[in-house]
Amino acid sequence: MRLLALESSCDETSAAVISDGQILSNVVSSQIALHAQYDGVVPELATREHLKNLPVVTRQALKEAKITPSDLDAIAATRGPGLPGALLIGLKAGQSMARALKVPFLGVHHHEGHLYSAWISLTPGEDFPCMNIKDFEPSVALVVSGGHTLLVHVPEPLKHQVLGGTLDDAAGECFDKTAKLLGLPYPGGPVMDRLAAGGDPKAFDFPRPMLHDPGFDFSFSGLKTSVRYFLRDHADIAESEQGLKDICASVQAAIVDVLVGKAIQAAKKLKVSCITAAGGVTANRQLRESLVEACQRRRIKLKMASGVLCSDNAGMIGALAWLKFTRLGLQKNMDLLLDEEPKPHWDIPCSVNC
Repeated sequence: MRLLALESSCDETSAAVISDGQILSNVVSSQIALHAQYDGVVPELATREHLKNLPVVTRQALKEAKITPSDLDAIAATRGPGLPGALLIGLKAGQSMARALKVPFLGVHHHEGHLYSAWISLTPGEDFPCMNIKDFEPSVALVVSGGHTLLVHVPEPLKHQVLGGTLDDAAGECFDKTAKLLGLPYPGGPVMDRLAAGGDPKAFDFPRPMLHDPGFDFSFSGLKTSVRYFLRDHADIAESEQGLKDICASVQAAIVDVLVGKAIQAAKKLKVSCITAAGGVTANRQLRESLVEACQRRRIKLKMASGVLCSDNAGMIGALAWLKFTRLGLQKNMDLLLDEEPKPHWDIPCSVNC
């Protein structure tokens, strides 16, 4: 099966071609430079950029994969969650292509795409990253980015149950908003990560919200508020280069401790020996190092999304769509999906049956 996937949920326009589980191309056009002027994503501008960039990245993805539209057996696109206008561009483009080519179409859940991206890797002897679900084992998945923070139990492929999510700010949102308080440029998460490398994570004791709560929900708004009050009372510290680095390192440590602590708690409670991690925040240096250390100490297998697969991309959307098409036989009776609408606030499906 050869499949074209489109992703346009927020501020990355992406197209990818997947063939029998392998990602032959994964083209991403980022809008970071545009939205940095406004210290955050402007939905109307994002929609216009998707409209302009989608034909370009689609042609490039097909060219890199060395195929033509007539070679495609299916189309997939992100259906939600995300910005309504942005989702509309990718979804309707995908549906239109599927109708014109007379091939099946599948709308994919963005968070679910992140969830399974940790199982995409380069198999020895292969030239392209591939969905290696044959190596699957029951796991707890940590999905964390600017818009979402989730813990999910995945007992078998395409069957999963959300254990907990954010009650307010997502982890990535907390990074970006804290960075804004510190006067750092957008997006703030990567900037804080770089500054934190030269700081002392124990310099300041910021709260670890809900770390010891028996459930698996997250809350980062209190941490952000704590930083705001700290800066109000100690403005001079952030004005020095080392003080700024220490604040970044201390805030980052608080966020990472919560993410890693909750993931380990969930794995222990569910008695699984594998943790996966994916989403944009997974690119954070301290989070990756802390997950590796915590899992090694407890002899838990760890799989993390790598490279471009951490951020929003069509490769993960297409790889998941391919998995659903091939495992669930979705090539049949797919005409109804050609008219489905975007779902900006779509909850992640708890399994293949819901």
